Amino acid sequence: MNPQAKLVFIASLFLGTMITISSNHWITAWTGLEINTLAVLPLISKSHHPRAIEAATKYFLAQATASALVLFSSMTNAWHTGQWDITQLTHPVSCLLLTSAIAMKLGLVPFHFWFPEVLQGTSLTTGLLLSTAMKFPPITLLFMTSASLNPTVLTCMAVLSAALGGWMGLNQTQIRKILAFSSISHLGWMTIIIPYSPKLTLLNFYLYALMTAAVFLTLNSMKVSKLSTLMTAWTKIPSLNAMLLLTLLSLAGLPPMTGFLPKWLIIQELTKQDMAPAATMISLLSLLSLFFYLRLAYCTTITLPPHTTNHMKQWHTSKATSTLVASLVTMSITLLPISPIIYIIV
Repeated sequence: MNPQAKLVFIASLFLGTMITISSNHWITAWTGLEINTLAVLPLISKSHHPRAIEAATKYFLAQATASALVLFSSMTNAWHTGQWDITQLTHPVSCLLLTSAIAMKLGLVPFHFWFPEVLQGTSLTTGLLLSTAMKFPPITLLFMTSASLNPTVLTCMAVLSAALGGWMGLNQTQIRKILAFSSISHLGWMTIIIPYSPKLTLLNFYLYALMTAAVFLTLNSMKVSKLSTLMTAWTKIPSLNAMLLLTLLSLAGLPPMTGFLPKWLIIQELTKQDMAPAATMISLLSLLSLFFYLRLAYCTTITLPPHTTNHMKQWHTSKATSTLVASLVTMSITLLPISPIIYIIV
């Protein structure tokens, strides 16, 4: 892709995100979401591979439907209340429509079908954008309207997302699909707590974006996209592979890694809200995700499979690990001891 064109698309992504997160009016928020969608489509289809074109088409259809629902929800609310302010969403039908629209934007169950297929059809760097930056504007809208949304609907969607994200990722061999179902599972944790403590949702999203960025950039450095190639990737950059092992365990939420912090705080807050059954259920469902995280971690260690693979082992390369990857991996592993400071800041 032309570097100037790529710069325009990245700048448009930044502009659309800033418009959405800083707007009070539904029309400007919708405009920012549309700019984001149109800017990321060329990045998805830049390889001109049929699978990339298919992924771009699926992404466009899902996002266009969600944007239409956002507009329909805001118009319905304005019709009944005379308000276009985002924080003044009070009509029940509008609240339900907006919940469906944001769930489709994010890839929450039952509107999750497009996300694994789109992520599989893109490169790792574009997949990172779809998993982190493109989810920030819808999360912001969810944050601003959290007081108006139905907690029961959000809790049901969250538990189903945690269940399906873990269950569907069990038998996957493509790493991008595994990370897509991992994203769906993490979105369940963010959604279940947003009616009670929206700041915890943002904290969870920030830490999830940090850890996911570390995993995607590490895999991109090692040029790995399948489990079979990951099994032999330890010969390229052994130190980075060892760090990937720890980052995956952090993404799984195991103490004493950074990923344990949001789950710990969310379970604590749910217990305070007399939702111990929901906390227990989503915690047990996260064990499904733990299985495929451990399988990924097992493949990243110096543990070759008993059968021979079709991929040649490549020994140490001269390519140095970037400072950004090293910094992200370090933060993904070591932030738990300063959790009180992080919680106070957020």
